[in-house]
Amino acid sequence: MTSGTWRSGTLKVPGATVYYEMRGSGPLLLMIPGGGGDAGVFDAMAEILERHFTVASLDPRGYSRSTLDSGHPERQAVAVQSDDAYHLLDHLSDEPAYVCGTSNGAIVGLDLLARHPDRVRALIAHEPPCFAVLPDAAAHRAMVEEVYALHRSDGPAAAGARFLAGIGGAMKPAPEVAELPPRTAEMWARLAANGPLMIEYELREFTSYQPDYAALAPHAARLVLAAGRETRGCLPYRPAAAIADRLGLSVTEFPGAHNGIRTDAEEFAHRVLETLR
Repeated sequence: MTSGTWRSGTLKVPGATVYYEMRGSGPLLLMIPGGGGDAGVFDAMAEILERHFTVASLDPRGYSRSTLDSGHPERQAVAVQSDDAYHLLDHLSDEPAYVCGTSNGAIVGLDLLARHPDRVRALIAHEPPCFAVLPDAAAHRAMVEEVYALHRSDGPAAAGARFLAGIGGAMKPAPEVAELPPRTAEMWARLAANGPLMIEYELREFTSYQPDYAALAPHAARLVLAAGRETRGCLPYRPAAAIADRLGLSVTEFPGAHNGIRTDAEEFAHRVLETLR
């Protein structure tokens, strides 16, 4: 269906039906949201990017408008979400696509490039939180396990507060939902419902992910490891730097903090344009 300048569709994939949105024209650019995010988090960026690309974004399986065949929440796996992105790219274009993933979406992008390099023209991986690549990974794994345990004992608010403390002030405050236009307010309601699912079924799996460096190395020229200028010194910056170093690359800094795609959307979108050009 179509609404304004954007259009939406669904794609049947093994075990799920994935919802996606598209807008603009030109080369395909797939935007992959972070954990608990959905296609709507890229609205403000897409208003700029659609002048240069066909911008596609998706709700990862089990979140928002993407449904699971089982009808109940399931443990999320990097490879499965990566395969979903692959199937969507295959559905939308015969040509390799640009890909930009943020947070857990950056991990999906790394796995996509490693396993399906023929579908990726270039990848921007913004702050992939694969803490397992760090020399002090055990401490961060313990923090994530504490977040998971708090979620089960005290609920998502306590778990979320512990996680935000653990990543060291890397997120700018969320907006007041009452002050937002209807489409954006609806998105924030979906994200609020997605958050507990992400903590329960995704957080531990994704933060434990180890990139396949041997598979990525031949395609390193197509990979941009990105990090927010305002997350220097914070945990989310470090995996991008570690992966870049391992592949002989340098970190490309983007505007904002870990959630810069929303809080600094216009500047972030222009940085995407500069980087892909």
